[in-house]
Amino acid sequence: MRYGLPAFIFLLAAASCKLMKKKNAKETTKTTTVMVNRFKPVEWAHTTNIYEVNIRQYTVAGTFNAFEAELPRLKDMGIKTLWFMPVTPIAQKNKKGTLGSYYACSDYTAINPEFGTLDDFKKLVKLAHEMDIKVIIDWVAKHTGWDHKWTKEHPEYYKKDPSTGDFQIASGMDDIIELDYSKPELRKEMIEAMKFWVEECDIDGFRCDLAFWTELDFWKEARLQLDAVKPFFWFGEFDELDNPEYGEAFDASYTWTWMHKAKDFYQKKQPPDSLYKILNRYDDLGDSTMRTWFTTNHDENSWNGTEYEKYGDMAKALAVFSCTWNGIPLLYSGQELPNKKRIKFFDKDTIAWTGSNQLHDLYKTLLKLRTNHPALRSGDPAVQTFRIKTSHPKQVFAYLRRSGNKEVLVVLNLSAENDLHFDITDKIVTGVYKNVFSGAANDFTAEKSFEIQAWEYLVYEK
Repeated sequence: MRYGLPAFIFLLAAASCKLMKKKNAKETTKTTTVMVNRFKPVEWAHTTNIYEVNIRQYTVAGTFNAFEAELPRLKDMGIKTLWFMPVTPIAQKNKKGTLGSYYACSDYTAINPEFGTLDDFKKLVKLAHEMDIKVIIDWVAKHTGWDHKWTKEHPEYYKKDPSTGDFQIASGMDDIIELDYSKPELRKEMIEAMKFWVEECDIDGFRCDLAFWTELDFWKEARLQLDAVKPFFWFGEFDELDNPEYGEAFDASYTWTWMHKAKDFYQKKQPPDSLYKILNRYDDLGDSTMRTWFTTNHDENSWNGTEYEKYGDMAKALAVFSCTWNGIPLLYSGQELPNKKRIKFFDKDTIAWTGSNQLHDLYKTLLKLRTNHPALRSGDPAVQTFRIKTSHPKQVFAYLRRSGNKEVLVVLNLSAENDLHFDITDKIVTGVYKNVFSGAANDFTAEKSFEIQAWEYLVYEK
């Protein structure tokens, strides 16, 4: 999704989904759903996290070379996968703002000179790999900018507007035009373009923009051919509640429905059941894809507001949830600051770094726990997730994740109530656990009474 594509497109699709059977409070969130023709994810995908990089706005220079200096800091924070927004050149015809949209490509096998050179990008990927960080790039398959080189070389690759005879404008975005996937030649050339980035730059995967706008059989065809070159991570921009069939081609998907519902929960003071119902619907889908949990990204920040505009005091509790629930945490550039500024999309607008990232250590603790703890693996049938009963279910959301005898317990106060006294009443929580932030131990067999502040969070490792 990009620059102002209305959220109702996604919500309308969600409304058509069949409501799933609710789970009871202690039932595991795993199911035995098996997808036909399911691709096998790369092993590292089960323990990774994703950090979206907005190169234009990340540094004053806005280049690959300038971003290199950030790699040691991001490695220390626990980042495992960097997702770079599109690195291809931007079309100039009908462009938005002074610099245009990343998502209006003019050449699929070239580098945007705004960011540097192809050699600069290769060097950046190599440095990331030396730090054990994977690199994926944004791939915009459904449309290009108006002066993409194919508009002259292969105009037959594009859909035509019957009313004008010109190229067909993409829905809601007049700086891009739609490709026609009924053309075998287009499909072949698109896959060759994707191979270019694997063979030339050794990237590790793709984040596929608006994946559900492009025919599913194309993604399956592309994946078969790309995975033969190198086992890849495939991250698709679709919500599985809306388009479950796309889980057949992708390893990871989005949670737009959850993100919107979390905003409604906070701003409209909805009951916690409104959140649990959404989680139950995701749970009932099983692990056909590993879902990514997030509170912001390039679209949300620019068009709908910062995570603090949307979630206020609940933002950090949602960060904890995103890093510990079954799935993959997804962060956006500057969340570690934390960034409370809407960043312009089509113009230069550098993130207001202060030199002191207040949430660096919070994310460091959570991300490293997520990477290293077997109970936090995503898409793993050996891992179970349990809702935990408490004396205050209207305020406290507690859950336990387990793999064998390894456990992580998470407690979130999803309310503005301070000095909240509550008990964990669930017998499944027993034994000694350590608070991952303070290091303090607690024997849950003997002591299950707690006090928690408004929107506070507790994370324990058994």
